[in-house]
Amino acid sequence: MLSLLFLVLFVPHVLFSTTQVAVIHPQDPALHIGSSLTATCTLSSDTDLQASTLYWTLNGRRLASSGHTLLLGEHGLSITLGQLNGSQQRSGDNLVCHGADGRVLAGSCLYVGMPPEQPVNLTCWSRNTKDLSCQWTPGGEGETFIPTKYTLKYKLRWYGREKECEDYAVGRQRYSCHIPRDLALFTPYEIWVEAANQLGSSTSDVITLDVLDVVTTDPPDSVTVSRVGELEDQLSVRWASPPALKDFLFQAKYQIRYRLEDGSEWKVVDDVGNQTSCRLAGLVPGTVYFVQVRCNPVGIYGSRKPGIWSDWSHPTAASTPVSSSGRLPAESCDPKTSEPPANSTLRRELKQFFGWVRKHALGCNGMSIKLYDQWRMPQDDNS
Repeated sequence: MLSLLFLVLFVPHVLFSTTQVAVIHPQDPALHIGSSLTATCTLSSDTDLQASTLYWTLNGRRLASSGHTLLLGEHGLSITLGQLNGSQQRSGDNLVCHGADGRVLAGSCLYVGMPPEQPVNLTCWSRNTKDLSCQWTPGGEGETFIPTKYTLKYKLRWYGREKECEDYAVGRQRYSCHIPRDLALFTPYEIWVEAANQLGSSTSDVITLDVLDVVTTDPPDSVTVSRVGELEDQLSVRWASPPALKDFLFQAKYQIRYRLEDGSEWKVVDDVGNQTSCRLAGLVPGTVYFVQVRCNPVGIYGSRKPGIWSDWSHPTAASTPVSSSGRLPAESCDPKTSEPPANSTLRRELKQFFGWVRKHALGCNGMSIKLYDQWRMPQDDNS
């Protein structure tokens, strides 16, 4: 107790003083880019400081005295700043009045920027009908130079009260928000974004959607890629439907894409339909391929609108068998600039066909186009 009393008695009196040495006017103004500002630092009548000894800094940089104006009675010092640029700091630019010894007497934050323009490109999606996520793009160039708040709002179209989304992303995805629960199905929502800062506000166009019309899902599960016997230009791809949709009434559409191990361009197979397996043909023998699959849930609970494609599955790798010649054909080294001769492709395909016949159709007395068509149809890996 004695120690505490000792500290109180010897703390400098200035820490307990509630009297301001100086004040700046205007305090924390919001200004449009290109505006001019005259700020005044007025000294308290209780101080013996002289206004002629004061100086100004902006963001720590001392301002030239040529812009200073001494007030009548020498109780204050003003400064005029012209053609202001956008604020360099999100928290506002610091305009500070100092004493001759450098002591900070008073400060003000300048918010120099632009009002927000109308947000655009508002889109939303639902993962497995369990939630709703929306993203948008700031209007114009997007830079306002001062703090701007974006608020995603939504309500049921024909009834219900207006609600605000609360779970906003940060960082590079900051123009997005997630609604995790309590969503109605079979009823359309109206959704919009409001942008506001100290200089103005703006509202996006209102979009109307049903959660069932914007469903996406997880990538297909258990993707496997394997060889098709000894067929040197083919691979078999198999996958399972996304587990999260197993209890939903829907039809899925699938896409496959694949690329060479050392390539960067993907080739997309669009016509997979609702099946969960596909054979890739016309591949380069003795080559490693990376394969991915994605899903589009179509017609969730009878919705007539197409769903939204899922992310691609993790890449799965497999290699085609080495050609019987023991080396790659020369024309396959640069597929972008050279095309294999048609007769070369036909010879290779016929060779594979006759190999299949020897393995699966022994005892056949004659060859027919029907048997050839049967071979061209997708076969199971065990066939």
